[in-house]
Amino acid sequence: MMIFPTIELQNGRCVSLGRGRLDEPALWHVDPIKTARGFAEAGAEWMHLTDLDAIDGKTGNEALVADIIRAAGIPVQLAGGFRTKERVERWIDQGAGRIVIGTMAAREPQLVRTLAQMYADQIVLAVDVYQGQLMTDGWRTAAAITPEAFLHAFDDLPLAGIIVTDIESDASEPTQEAELSVITSLAALTRHPVIASGVVRTEDDVARLKYVKSVSGALVGRALFRKTIDIARALEVARPEQEKTAAFI
Repeated sequence: MMIFPTIELQNGRCVSLGRGRLDEPALWHVDPIKTARGFAEAGAEWMHLTDLDAIDGKTGNEALVADIIRAAGIPVQLAGGFRTKERVERWIDQGAGRIVIGTMAAREPQLVRTLAQMYADQIVLAVDVYQGQLMTDGWRTAAAITPEAFLHAFDDLPLAGIIVTDIESDASEPTQEAELSVITSLAALTRHPVIASGVVRTEDDVARLKYVKSVSGALVGRALFRKTIDIARALEVARPEQEKTAAFI
């Protein structure tokens, strides 16, 4: 299973959101570029980066995002505010390994189909679910389409993967055990690799996800900054176990 260590940026700083609210960030006093490099040094093969300000159309983080992409040492999966074809193309040109699209896919599905065909294996679909509803606009608006129908609408495309976020689990208390049912049930409906989001707080969560056949990866962000999980250990737990082979004499 692939672990995607995750940075969320707001006003140029690393943050985590309280209950998914943009106005309630927890601020982490770390350097974003050094943090990204640390992920690579620990052995991560990819990282995930969300520009929270871009969700509201703000561009203040763009220079920092570009610096992280150049300096990280591993490919960057970039999310946050992708509403136009031009913005997707610009960030792919600037070196983003993958672009995560959610709201635009709900509003302009044909455009996203075009982008997925233009950039095979570089577009990731974001499926954010709250109480059975598909959410858009940074988790603030319920879409008219169901999560299941949303998945089905894009299942024939050459997507790089699908990020499924269980918003209720993400917003729950950190001491609560993460609930995997939303992610596992939706993952079973698609042929694409599914990346779980919002459910990793400890190594045990990584171990549980590792054995869910339809889940191929997980975003790990807040738990790294809270130090309830270590990135090197998470990567080790997520690695496939070597099959035992018989010794022949």
